[in-house]
Amino acid sequence: MAERGRPRGFDRTEALERAMDLFWRETYEGASLADLTGAMGIAAPSLYAAFGSKEQLFREVVEHYANTQDCGIWQTLDEVDDIRSAVEGFLLATADAYSTGETPPGCLIVLGAQHGLDDGSPARRELRERRRDNRRRLAARFDRAIAEGALPGDFPSHDAAAFYLSVQTGMSLLARDGADRACLRAVAQGAMLGWDHWIEGALGG
Repeated sequence: MAERGRPRGFDRTEALERAMDLFWRETYEGASLADLTGAMGIAAPSLYAAFGSKEQLFREVVEHYANTQDCGIWQTLDEVDDIRSAVEGFLLATADAYSTGETPPGCLIVLGAQHGLDDGSPARRELRERRRDNRRRLAARFDRAIAEGALPGDFPSHDAAAFYLSVQTGMSLLARDGADRACLRAVAQGAMLGWDHWIEGALGG
C-alpha cells in the first residue's frame, strides 16, 4: 500500500532530481510551491508528507546535489597525489561540470538562493555553511600537502583556499551568464598561472 499522502509509485530520487533542477534554475525563493509540485508531479499534501516542508525539501536537494553533481569536482582534488595536478584537476572539473548542457549552468551551492546579508533565509544559511565547508575542505587538502612535504611549511592554506573558491564561484557566475566551457577552462588555466607564481615565490624561485 502506498504511504498515506504519497502517490502510488512515488520515486523519491526522481522527485529530488526535479526539485533540484527547479531550485537550481529559479533559486529557493523563486520556486513557488505550485512550481515545485508541478515539476515533481505531486500534490502539495504529497510533498509535505514526503519531505515535511519546502525548507526540508531544499536541504535534501542540496545533499542530493552534493552527492551526485558536486562530488566529481572534488574527487580529483582528493585522489590525485601531486598537489598542483590536484588543484588543476579540481578547476577543470569545475569548468566541465558547470557547462554540461544537461543541467542548469553554474553551481547550485552558489546560485540556489538569493544573496543578501539577512540570515533569516534558511536556504541562504544552508548554502553559506556549505560554501564554508568547501573552503575548509580545500584548506585541509593544502594542509595535507604541507604534511607530505609537497608544499612549504608556511604555505597559507586558508588564503589559498579562499582564492581558489573565489575562482570557482566566479566560474559559476560566468556559466550562468552564458560563458561556454572553453571560457571556463581558460579561467581555470589562468588561475594555475597564479599558482605557479605563488609557489615559486614561496620557495624563493
